[in-house]
Parts: sequence; structure tokens; C-alpha cells
Amino acid sequence: MSKPVASLWVAALAAAAAAHGAEPAAPPRVSFETALGSFVVELEPARAPRTVANFLRYVDEGRYTEGGRFYRVVRDDNQPDSPVKIAVVQGGIGFDPPSPLELPPIAHESTAETGLRHLDGTISMARNEPGSASSEIFVCVGDQPELDFGGRRNPDGQGFAAFGRVVAGMESVRAIHRLAAEGQLLVEAVRFSAARVPAGAESARE
Repeated sequence: MSKPVASLWVAALAAAAAAHGAEPAAPPRVSFETALGSFVVELEPARAPRTVANFLRYVDEGRYTEGGRFYRVVRDDNQPDSPVKIAVVQGGIGFDPPSPLELPPIAHESTAETGLRHLDGTISMARNEPGSASSEIFVCVGDQPELDFGGRRNPDGQGFAAFGRVVAGMESVRAIHRLAAEGQLLVEAVRFSAARVPAGAESARE
């Protein structure tokens, strides 16, 4: 679904809800549970519909709960030769070797298309070339503009597909980011499960 079509669809739903005296549906939220604590992300389906739909399929089908792990941290001490430094926590289910839980890759939704940005707590899709993202996700630790469209972290300049942001529990992400690593791989991967936050549940912003 293209961004204009998605925007018209969301606007139509909002208008229909208003006509019937109902509030528009709240953006979906997903809770990640780890041994170092939990955190909640709020998704942007109106702005990044393809990426959000893919992510929610992994969540709803229990693929992350069965095989999800955070295994990579990128920070100042493990990218000494990189001219463009970033800070993220990365995880998924299909690192090496590929997991049978992995779904086919999806089309790339750049930040030029969605208008989103890689700010502190943004959740985004890891990839190689554009259109290769599937289960692998990362969370930004601090603002990371070099991951946006036109940024220098990836030579193709297409950036990465942001699709939501942490709204509670960012301290848990930072705790993972500080764990011992050999190079950029954690000495011990952190298993995680992921589930939708029920509509109406309270999740206070930090």
C-alpha cells in the first residue's frame, strides 16, 4: 500500500469514527519482555503500513516469542574504524543461520516516504540491500540521523525503515546496550518475547 493510499484509508476511518461519535483507534503497542526488564513500543501503521504489518505478523504468530533474541550492540567501543558511528541494540530470529521462523523480506519504506526519523528509542528494520528486511529489528540509543534516508551509515543512502518508538521502559534497552560483547555480538544473547498490549491498557510514557 502506498503512503498516499494508506493516508486516505486512515483519514476515511477517522471520519467514519467521528461520524458515529467514536474515537479513532489508538496506535497499536507491543510489549517486549526480557530478563533485563520490559519495554513498550508504539507503532506507526498510518505512516509505515508495510513495515508495521510485517512486524505485527511476527508478533501475532508468536515467531518472536519462539525465537527472538537481542544479539548485537553497536556503540563507541566496538566500531573504532567506522567514520559514521551509531548506537543501537539489534535482534530478531534469523541472524546466522537463517531461522525457519523467518518470513519473506518486505519492500523498503524509507524515512523519506514515511516522514519518520531515527530518534532515541525509534524501532526500525535492519537490512542489507533495500527490500531485504524481514525479522531483524533494532532500537536506537540516542538520536541517529545517519540512519535516515540520505544518511551515511549505509552506502546506498536509502537509510532504514523506522516504524515506531519506545514509549515505556527505555532503561531496559539501555541495559542491554551496556552488556558485555565480543566485537558487536553479545557474549550472551538476550531472549525476548513480544506481544500486543491490549487496547485500553495503561503504559505511561517515560
